[in-house]
Amino acid sequence: MESIFHEKQEGSLCAQHCLNNLLQGEYFSPVELSSIAHQLDEEERMRMAEGGVTSEDYRTFLQPSGNMDDSGFFSIQVISNALKVWGLELILFNSPEYQRLRIDPINERSFICNYKEHWFTVRKLGKQWFNLNSLLTGPELISDTYLALFLAQLQQEGYSIFVVKGDLPDCEADQLLQMIRVQQMHRPKLIGEELAQLKEQRVQKTDLERVLEANDGSGMLDEDEEDLQRALALSRQEIDMEDEEADLRRAIQLSMQGTSRNISQDIPQTSGTHLTSEELRKRREAYFEKQQQQQQQDPPGPLTHPCEKPTTSSEALSSELGDAMSEEDMLQAAVTMSLETVRNNFKTEGKK
Repeated sequence: MESIFHEKQEGSLCAQHCLNNLLQGEYFSPVELSSIAHQLDEEERMRMAEGGVTSEDYRTFLQPSGNMDDSGFFSIQVISNALKVWGLELILFNSPEYQRLRIDPINERSFICNYKEHWFTVRKLGKQWFNLNSLLTGPELISDTYLALFLAQLQQEGYSIFVVKGDLPDCEADQLLQMIRVQQMHRPKLIGEELAQLKEQRVQKTDLERVLEANDGSGMLDEDEEDLQRALALSRQEIDMEDEEADLRRAIQLSMQGTSRNISQDIPQTSGTHLTSEELRKRREAYFEKQQQQQQQDPPGPLTHPCEKPTTSSEALSSELGDAMSEEDMLQAAVTMSLETVRNNFKTEGKK
């Protein structure tokens, strides 16, 4: 592909690009084509003057040239005369004269296409066809089977197609491609599409640089952001641990309060009353008197063991309180062990 000569569009000089891409070299310049256009204008003026310089046709002809304009456009007459220098001739592809020849397009050497003042060349180099449109970013490979369809599509779009007859000058690309065949992985884009894509890439690059500058100015690098995220995660985990531990403590405390209430219901009400020594003495005396009266009324029963000691109500009450307190101590110990186990588990998860 690098050996193929391909001029890209500049202004409205598509006729110049068409001719040079056809001939595969810088054969024509705008100045040379303008000279051909002026020569054609002079020849046409002389023919029109034969009918009289005062005729309306002659006055109409004196208007700006139809073979060129200031933008760089050149007519088909200019292109045809330029090719005559190289012994080449243009024949309209869809003319009755050419159609009667019934020539397969693949057997031709080149075509010139025109639509709305735009000219471009389709040429065979070596054994392959290429679209050398100056509006493309590079030559476009056209397969032999696609050539006829491509030309038919151009005709449907309104293009005028001319067959170039004659021997084209030798070129390096034609000689090289006679020996090798090229493959094209990606079709070339239109110049406007490429410019739009480059502009979008520049905008994205500018936005990225702006973001990077903003990050550099604030001092927030990627590593610092990761460290901050890890610190925040650990902080949230510690807060969750504290919240769960507090909830567990409250649940255990409520459970202890319920247990205490159950114990207090089983204990006689006198256990919660602070009696004076005098009241206790009177109650003991009343208790012993009652016991003596029962012994006198009841028959003597079996003797107790000498080592056994009668159990008084105060001793029984003390025993019940002792049992209750021992149960509460056991519950408190179990709660403490549970708290230690939960705390150790949270610490282990935090380290992970």
